[in-house]
Amino acid sequence: MRSHWVLNHFNEVLKKYNAGYFVLIDPEQCELGRCAKLAGEVENAGADAILLGGSFLTSDLHPIATALKQETNLPIVLFPGDSMHLTPHADAILYISLISGRNPNYLIGEQVKAAPWIQRYRLEAIPTGYMLIEGGSSTAVEFMSGTIPIPRDKPDIAGPHALAAEYLGMQMVYLEAGSGAAHPVPNKMISTVKAQINIPLIVGGGIRTPETAAKKVAAGADFVVTGNVLEENGSFELMKAFADAIHGQNN
Repeated sequence: MRSHWVLNHFNEVLKKYNAGYFVLIDPEQCELGRCAKLAGEVENAGADAILLGGSFLTSDLHPIATALKQETNLPIVLFPGDSMHLTPHADAILYISLISGRNPNYLIGEQVKAAPWIQRYRLEAIPTGYMLIEGGSSTAVEFMSGTIPIPRDKPDIAGPHALAAEYLGMQMVYLEAGSGAAHPVPNKMISTVKAQINIPLIVGGGIRTPETAAKKVAAGADFVVTGNVLEENGSFELMKAFADAIHGQNN
């Protein structure tokens, strides 16, 4: 493992474009051959990293991560739903704490169980404050974590949560409306949070068009994540349109 190389890569992306594009691959929604093919397409389309994971997994991550690594030079970053969603065949892990909720298992419990395996697998851990934002519909992560999202019209609540994440030493904040959310994180909430923190801000969930992604960047998102829209309407052209819209905002 090259220490901190993935986080350094993220910082270089921000220096180059001022905003970056992550593609989320959910192993439950992507069979092995398709995942491998998608990895090459993601890189060629101009994305900056691949997130691998989901709220509920029954698939074996080892062969999927191995196949992804064979097809792309992009960093493969685990996006785990719990401490079992690990593999040594990734580069890094978003070491997330669900700071918007009050369920101790997802604030610290799963993190403790995962820590020895992250060390053993020599994964680069990127401490990330993870915040669920109301997206207009119930989501898998809301159900699995047993937590209530922050209301979408309460940016004054989201801001201090994000600031607390920074003060706790976390290196990124992730605002998540949830996979398949009816509505993405509101621009007002993004701008409010961004004004209070000095660490990179990731925004995902419910972002279905490149135009919407561009608005999230304009509001203050440092990284935009798409997932479900590519599973439903996936194409190289769509991914490239997302990458161009996100990178082009401040280029």
